[in-house]
Amino acid sequence: MSNSGIIKTDFKGLTLISRGKVRDMYDVHDQLLIVATDRISAFDVIMPNPIPGKGKILTRMSAFWFNKMTDIIGNHLITTNVDEFPEECTPFKAYMKDRSMLVRKARPLPVECVVRGYLSGSGWKDYSQGRAISGITLPVGLKESTKLTEPIFTPSTKAEVGEHDMPITKKEMENIIGRDLTERIIAITMDIYDEATKIADKAGIIIADTKMEFGMTDDGLILIDELLTPDSSRFWPKDLFEEGRPQQSYDKQFLRDYLLSIEWDQKPPAPELPDHIIQKTREKYEEALKRLLQ
Repeated sequence: MSNSGIIKTDFKGLTLISRGKVRDMYDVHDQLLIVATDRISAFDVIMPNPIPGKGKILTRMSAFWFNKMTDIIGNHLITTNVDEFPEECTPFKAYMKDRSMLVRKARPLPVECVVRGYLSGSGWKDYSQGRAISGITLPVGLKESTKLTEPIFTPSTKAEVGEHDMPITKKEMENIIGRDLTERIIAITMDIYDEATKIADKAGIIIADTKMEFGMTDDGLILIDELLTPDSSRFWPKDLFEEGRPQQSYDKQFLRDYLLSIEWDQKPPAPELPDHIIQKTREKYEEALKRLLQ
C-alpha cells in the first residue's frame, strides 16, 4: 500500500463525514480524525494517480508549522501520534500512522485566506490581463515572479470539491464574516506569513504565496486544515530564483506545468500521470520537507 499510495480510506466502524481533495475526515467522539491520503489535485480536479507518501509529507509539514505559529494563534491539532488516538482507531493504525491528525472540532469559515509575497499563479494571470487581484490594483510594469513591495491579502471563496475557488475583495469578505473578524484574520495571516518566510529563507526556500483556513470554536478563532504545505503554497528554491519567468518549485506547480504542456482542458476526468511525473512530484515535496526540517 505504501509503495502504490493511498487513494482513499474506508475505516469500518468509523463515521466518514467528508472527502476533500486530499483529506478524508472522520467523526470520532467530540473530535475529528483527518487522514491525508496521497491524492493530488490540480486546477481543482483530483488526479487519477496518487503521489505515494505525499500524505505523510503534508501531515509532518503541517504539524511543523502549527507548532511554530502557536505564539501567533492556536490551531486544531491535538496529536499526530496514532498511539494517542481513540481506541476505535486501533485496527487501522498501520494506515493512519504518520498521515493522520486528531484535531479539535471547529466551524470552518467560508473563506480561503491567501497571502501573496510574489506575483505568480492566478495573481500574475489577473495582473497580466490588466485586472486587479481581489480588488487590489498593483503598479504597472511588474514582471512575473516579482517580489511585491509588501505582501497582499487576496481572499477567495471556499468551493466544494470539483469547483473553483473564486477571488473576492476584502469588502466582500467583510460582508461574509464581518469587519472585525476580517481585520483580525488579515493581521494573523500576515504575521504567520512574515514568520514563515523568515524560517523558510534560512532553509533556502522562498514562500511565494500560501493559503490558510480558519475556524471558530467555543474558545475563539483557530487555524484549521493544513498550514504552509506544498499543496497550499508556492515554494521556490531561493538559489534558482530569477524575476521575469516561472520558477522551479518544491510544490505541485511541476504537475500543473506538465498538465498545461499536454493541453488538458482542466475538466474531469483528469489524465493518467506518467510514472516520471509522479516520481518527480514526490521528490519535490520530499525536498521541501527535508530542507525545512534539517
